[in-house]
Amino acid sequence: MFISTISILLVLFCVFTGAMYVYDFIKLRPARMKAYKEAKATRTDLTKRQLNLIKDGEGFVQICAAIFPVIFFIFMFRAFVYEPFRIPSGSMEPTLLSGDFIAVSKWSYGIRNPVNNEIWIRTGTPDRGDVVVFKYPEDPSQDYIKRVVGLPGDEVIFSNKKVYIRKACNVGKVTVDSIEQDSNGQACESPVAVPMVAAGKVVYEAATYTHEFTVYDETLGENQHKIQISERTPDLSQYYYRQRGAMRGSWVVPEGYYFVMGDNRDNSKDSRFWGFVPEKYLVGKAVCIWMSLTYADTNGSFFTYPTDFRYERIGSIQ
Repeated sequence: MFISTISILLVLFCVFTGAMYVYDFIKLRPARMKAYKEAKATRTDLTKRQLNLIKDGEGFVQICAAIFPVIFFIFMFRAFVYEPFRIPSGSMEPTLLSGDFIAVSKWSYGIRNPVNNEIWIRTGTPDRGDVVVFKYPEDPSQDYIKRVVGLPGDEVIFSNKKVYIRKACNVGKVTVDSIEQDSNGQACESPVAVPMVAAGKVVYEAATYTHEFTVYDETLGENQHKIQISERTPDLSQYYYRQRGAMRGSWVVPEGYYFVMGDNRDNSKDSRFWGFVPEKYLVGKAVCIWMSLTYADTNGSFFTYPTDFRYERIGSIQ
């Protein structure tokens, strides 16, 4: 189980300001209203602003009570409707760029406890091709964003920078006369390549080098989107996550888990390297870009600042 620090702070702040609101409403407000009515009837020398100060108060309790509705709205909206995130890296290029600000639907896959993310009410499950935000399984304090490639019961194969998917064979898969069979003697399905159509080139220029990528239109289920692949990047299969009983570069997705990959296939730390995403770690579905900024290059300094607003990037996420 993990605990979201931001969520627990919001809960505590909401509870504290809510307690101040109730205390003010029950204990302090009646006395202020009585004083206000008396002053309004007898003190003709007071201005409207002075009378309002008597009615509303201006102490710490009144300030907390005044901001409680705002805090409560922010908490409820962030916990159950949409939560904003900023993209910090290029692992989802060309779909998402560093500096994109996205909205994540919190109700697409279930109404969840805002503190520990446990599902209260199930509303749906990820579809193949969905872009999802989730807690990184190796460090749940970090949020990751990737695309769902494999669903529970799938076998995902990644070979020569291509994705193949088929329904996983039953336990005890064997090869008979060059035909893969499950433990019941039924022939296993043949892996089906995920459709990819070349859609051009993109070149990234740095101070000391340039890097060219090939962009493809990829289709996962009913979702068509763009990915990019670098022909120069060497094979990294030696670093892949090895699932017991599976060949390197092949993974069988267990029930209650998902296999995810970044659209920047040669620059993404994803399920190929650390395994599967538990359903309980899903945060929500990325649905749109609502703001996109470019930032100044400050040579790795922690402090940076925006230099441009990319209006053209605002819109839904494919």
